[in-house]
Amino acid sequence: MDRYYYEYRIKTDAFKDEIESFLMDRFYNGIEESGDGFILRSEEEIDDIIEALKEYVKSLEELFETSIDLEVEKKRKENIDWIEKYKKSITPVEVGEFYIYPSWYEPKEGKCNIQIDPALAFGSGHHETTAGCLEAIGRYVNEGDEVLDVGCGSGILSIAAAKKGGLVDICDTDELAVKEAGKNFSLNKAEFLKAWVGSADKANKKYDIVIANIIADVLVMIRKDLKKALKEGGVLVLSGIIDKYEDRVKEAFSDLKLLENIEKNEWRVMIFKKDEDGER
Repeated sequence: MDRYYYEYRIKTDAFKDEIESFLMDRFYNGIEESGDGFILRSEEEIDDIIEALKEYVKSLEELFETSIDLEVEKKRKENIDWIEKYKKSITPVEVGEFYIYPSWYEPKEGKCNIQIDPALAFGSGHHETTAGCLEAIGRYVNEGDEVLDVGCGSGILSIAAAKKGGLVDICDTDELAVKEAGKNFSLNKAEFLKAWVGSADKANKKYDIVIANIIADVLVMIRKDLKKALKEGGVLVLSGIIDKYEDRVKEAFSDLKLLENIEKNEWRVMIFKKDEDGER
């Protein structure tokens, strides 16, 4: 472990949920909530993520014709083993038939166990978006289903689908995420068929189940690619949707049949079906 680490304190006066979701898609060392913002810690500098965040906030300002006060404070600190402290704050999560646990806990008998270390990769089941997707996977993925996980992150959702008997492909626009997902598949003795850096537009076949736990803006932006990757009669699981964007996502996917809308606090997981005779 390095002697020093970097701490980034991020404060915002608006769009906190959107900023959290944006960061979770790009930062893999765990995010601590702190009042009106977040704390990110890393042994490597993450200035590139901060610059991308600032550009994202500018886009939000333009989209909603408003002003957002974003403050970022960066400090280099002496390492006091913050990773170990963070570990002590993380406990296993049980979502339906799935039991998500970090490596410093034991698996649970009678459950579909998935080992994920949240100190190493986002997507540990603690966040409402991940938990809602796990519920959907438990209900909709069957043995032999062809599944695509778009924006796979840590791989937790595709691992869950694989453990349900799904034939899984994974992709993410972040190369690091794809690599981390691969490691987590190996850790859980699960398998995927194909993996690529990119999004659903690179899929060369259609799937029974397409899962996309991203953010509402991106879901709307790539809606045509997500629908194109879905078989007739296939199921589309969308997450990362804050309640105030619920109607916008519904409208973007109104040509599909809404099967279910899972509500977890202010977050939504929407499950759509592509009719057998094509999009509705």
